Amino acid sequence: MFSETTNKKTTIMHANIKFISADEAVKYVKSGDHIHFSSVASAPKVLIDALCRRGDSGELKDVRIHHLHTEGEAPYTDAKYEGIFFHQAFFVGGNVRKSVQAGYADYIPIFLSETQKLYRSGALPCDVAMIQVSTPDKHGYVSLGTSVDATLAAIECAREVIAVVNKNVPRSFGDAMIPLSMIDHFVEHDSILEPAHFSAPSEIETAIGIHCANLIEDGATLQMGIGAIPNAVLAQLGNHKNLGIHTEMFADGVLPLVEKGVINGANKAIDKGKMVSTFLMGSQTCYDFIDDNPMVAMMDVGYTNNPFVIAKNPKVTAINSALQVDLTGQVCADSLGTKFYSGVGGQIDFIYGASMSEGGKAIIAMPAATNKGISKIAPILTPGAGVVTTRNHIHWFVTEYGAVNLYGKSLQERAKLMISIAHPDAREELDKAAFERFGSHFHFVAK
Repeated sequence: MFSETTNKKTTIMHANIKFISADEAVKYVKSGDHIHFSSVASAPKVLIDALCRRGDSGELKDVRIHHLHTEGEAPYTDAKYEGIFFHQAFFVGGNVRKSVQAGYADYIPIFLSETQKLYRSGALPCDVAMIQVSTPDKHGYVSLGTSVDATLAAIECAREVIAVVNKNVPRSFGDAMIPLSMIDHFVEHDSILEPAHFSAPSEIETAIGIHCANLIEDGATLQMGIGAIPNAVLAQLGNHKNLGIHTEMFADGVLPLVEKGVINGANKAIDKGKMVSTFLMGSQTCYDFIDDNPMVAMMDVGYTNNPFVIAKNPKVTAINSALQVDLTGQVCADSLGTKFYSGVGGQIDFIYGASMSEGGKAIIAMPAATNKGISKIAPILTPGAGVVTTRNHIHWFVTEYGAVNLYGKSLQERAKLMISIAHPDAREELDKAAFERFGSHFHFVAK
């Protein structure tokens, strides 16, 4: 009886919303405006398509578009929109990478924790926020579902907030819940959320996963980045106990561990018993998991990625990846030389937070070589490459050949350790480069 009453009230609340079309909604965008799109699976595709149609009409110019990573197409970065739309995202995903590298789109280097601060401080304007939300509940609240991140800050700061009300957006809790009064215009469109597709871990990724899992203690609080390696790590944790989640994102790999009771948050010092995240990137099963789930708190990125908040939990274990690492421990994770490939993301937020956590471990994990056989451990970073995690921040470094702890080690000691887990085909060349850099004494440095 309770559910029937609730559904009836929700239907009434939904009926009281005045909906407009997507084409009508994007008319609130003015030339020179800065627009924020909600992220990843929640990118409002129906509004994006309508905005591009308006761009085709010649009515707009110099509109800036900001967002974190989004799934699906990003047509506003096409060369034909030069002078109309200019994409300046906080992360370079696969859907915008070619446009950024060609100069038709751009990237704002920023720690993920500070993306919200750009808006709230006024450093970056936000004139229009385009978001997706769940259907309203009986109290007049909707949920941001799978994407809180910097979207909540954009909503707070925007002149116009345009929301796509979508029955497929999960009703997640935490900072995701917002009142209808924060929204100016409503569009109804029930599209399926964009799923993220991850391939099964390779033999190399599985080996990396095993090495990382061996570093994870019972009672640890986990953060893992995007990709196959995190899933490979999670697959090895079935016999662990009382693990917690405080992360910027999670995907399907955590679900079996929740079902087994391995992930229960029992050892967390804050948000005990809850899985804390700021966005999701997974399948529909993952999105369904957070729907009406009080175990999951979808929070503002200024909370999830604040290193001082992260450090409050014990045994925080942060596992992130890299594109290239040099012999001194400098980590490049955003570019291939001068070509931007991804972004800073939350790597430093969690590396620093885990380092300050009692019993915490900061881990950089990556294959020793590329698919073309080029060593990802290099004597020096490729010219133009950016240092995301500095040699001062790095602790544990893992490849399929092992795990080494660089914390407190000198430059020559680090080089020895790095070479020991490099691809065997690259070790002689790396050893020669280290000898040329450090001199003959290098060969006498203890491992």
